[in-house]
Amino acid sequence: MSEHFDVLIAGAGISGVGSAYHLKQQCPGKSFVVLEGLESFGGTWLMHTYPGIRSDSDLHTFGYRFKPWIGPPIATAAEILDYMGDVIEENDLARHIRYKHKITSTSFSRQTNIWTVEAERLDTGEKLTFTCTFLWMCQGYYRHSEGYTPSWPGMKDYKGQIVHPQTWPKDINLKDKEVLVIGSGATTATVVPAIAGDCKHVTVLQRSPTYFIPGRNINELVETLRQIGIDETWIHEIARKKILFDQDQFTRRSFEEPETVKQELLGGVTAFLGPNYDMTHFTPRYRPWRQRIAFVPDGDLFQGINAGKATMVTDEIDRFTEGGVLLKSGKELKADIIITATGFNLSVLGDIPFSVDGEPVDFAKTVTYRGMMFTGVPNMVWVFGYFRASWTLRVDLIGDFVCRLLNHMDEKHVKRIEVAIPAEDKTMEILPWIDPENFNPGYLMRRMHLMPRRGSKHDWQHTQDYWLEKQELPAIDLDDREFVYGA
Repeated sequence: MSEHFDVLIAGAGISGVGSAYHLKQQCPGKSFVVLEGLESFGGTWLMHTYPGIRSDSDLHTFGYRFKPWIGPPIATAAEILDYMGDVIEENDLARHIRYKHKITSTSFSRQTNIWTVEAERLDTGEKLTFTCTFLWMCQGYYRHSEGYTPSWPGMKDYKGQIVHPQTWPKDINLKDKEVLVIGSGATTATVVPAIAGDCKHVTVLQRSPTYFIPGRNINELVETLRQIGIDETWIHEIARKKILFDQDQFTRRSFEEPETVKQELLGGVTAFLGPNYDMTHFTPRYRPWRQRIAFVPDGDLFQGINAGKATMVTDEIDRFTEGGVLLKSGKELKADIIITATGFNLSVLGDIPFSVDGEPVDFAKTVTYRGMMFTGVPNMVWVFGYFRASWTLRVDLIGDFVCRLLNHMDEKHVKRIEVAIPAEDKTMEILPWIDPENFNPGYLMRRMHLMPRRGSKHDWQHTQDYWLEKQELPAIDLDDREFVYGA
């Protein structure tokens, strides 16, 4: 016994909820279901419970284009969940979402042009089967069940508690503890200010520094527009355009004049820490934007350092000891609790087994069409957002594309769509998912070999350029040579 839907959306996080909205608005005749493994909507914002959890993108662009954001630019997880809850309620999406439904396998048949999706109800253990014509993968890009912690020598000797932010324990007691945080990315910048008041002291150990952008958690343009009585819908649109314009300029400058941008970023940190602080702890070895740059609202991380509640150490771990970690410099850092803010494990399409016509799909052997469709995998789109712009911007763009594609298939009276490399492009070079010279975070480098491949020609890669894609994706000719339709 199975249930059939025109479209099945995998995941009820920021991507899945946005995609469900677009599907309902632009393809009102399509039946659909959203399967979510967690107990509620929200994805990242539900699953992460570490102290201070907040966005590192501004909510004017991380929020959906169709729903004005009226809070501070950098928002807490609770504020984001409230926002998503409003989207679900206002658009009657709740009845389409099945929670605690974990997808265990998917298979497509070109004979029937149907996806068969096997799932398990996590609350009852019941095995369920769903069928659909189109599969919309919105399950995110990292493994929710566990974060990434390197294996250091001596970890078993350590007598204290080791915690990864992704699996934050409810009963942890930080009161008057010496805490060591390993890592210096956005998670560290969030956790440290949130716990510094409770701990005896927090030490941040980083192998190499990270760029940050400190600033007030307020958008002055938005506040001015509110003061003069502009409608929130217009404010949302104006703010998004202004922020995206500024981000585009900043991104381009990071490539064209990296040293100037570097000095501007360092200057922003120095403004909080003062001219006598040792800035080697905040001076990365790479040019800006080769890794994600986190915004630090009100400079709270740096305020903690100034107050003597937090200390930065730049060194490498030799091994763990009973009381902390021994550094390669020979210094030992003592700690009652060690927090490994060392990243996450990349997940390729949710680590779900896929097959087409009975043959297992190895996504590393597929080539991506614009980072959302894959050769040899019909009737499926994957939402993978941007590194240098808000993830949700691509949710909206792909939502428009998928709905246009589904309506086009109805007009052509076809049941199958897949992408194939045209004969004239067969000789193009096949490359890794993304160019590591331009963007190389550890989570991506560790598992790049599992990701789909890209081609050297423009259509066969995820350019990571929102400002280009917002013009190109709506203009895609759905009868172009890359698209192969079947009855």
